[in-house]
Amino acid sequence: MIDRELYLPEHTWCADRDRCRQAAVPDEVQFATKPELARLVLGRALDAGVPAGWVTADEAYGRDGKFRAWLEQRRIGYVVAVDSRQAIPGDTGNSRADALAAHAPDQAWKRRSCGNGSKGPRVFDWAAATLPEDGSGPAGWSRYLLARRSLTRNAKDEHELAYYLCCAPAGTPDEELIRVAGSRWAIEECFQTAKNETGLDHYQVRRYDAWYRHVTLAMLAHAYLAVTAATAPKALAAASSRSRSARSAVSWHT
Repeated sequence: MIDRELYLPEHTWCADRDRCRQAAVPDEVQFATKPELARLVLGRALDAGVPAGWVTADEAYGRDGKFRAWLEQRRIGYVVAVDSRQAIPGDTGNSRADALAAHAPDQAWKRRSCGNGSKGPRVFDWAAATLPEDGSGPAGWSRYLLARRSLTRNAKDEHELAYYLCCAPAGTPDEELIRVAGSRWAIEECFQTAKNETGLDHYQVRRYDAWYRHVTLAMLAHAYLAVTAATAPKALAAASSRSRSARSAVSWHT
């Protein structure tokens, strides 16, 4: 985690300037939606030269057309979740995401892992479709609809489905979109670790600046632990041992 912004609700906070002043919220801080704050955070990272090829996010951000358009203007690929009712442009007009996925032919579905979880590979059935061009996207890029289907059925005897809108250079393999979709779990893992190990959410602050100080220090501590865990002698020794085992485990054709 490298940046943070505090979301202040519009009516209970931003519209009550007296309350804001009591909490030392600067007068120039106005209401901003979460996607607007995300654009602010991402813009700072990109302008600072942070290497990034993709953005992934949940439905709160994925359904925001201005957020997606901003990413396209910055020429950053994205795989963002949307709900089943999301309007998807097609050759004959807009259709819901779930309606389009329901008409995907059997051969469109591919069983793929989107990365490892705590219990091993996270395997789902996936289907991707290239959306019609409307001239508003980056030159040489395409938009995609990606659908994810669970392997098991729920209590209603139905497969659970999830949907993603994507934008990336034309010809991007489906497997890359699937990989990015799966990488979003790392966000939750960071939150979980930072809450448990560095007290990210263990604060009782009364001032705007105090919140930023606490969260910044928690993020710094989390970064220190992550780097230490990756470079500690035990971690390096374990990685070296795994490497030796892998070299001796098979006989490669040469």
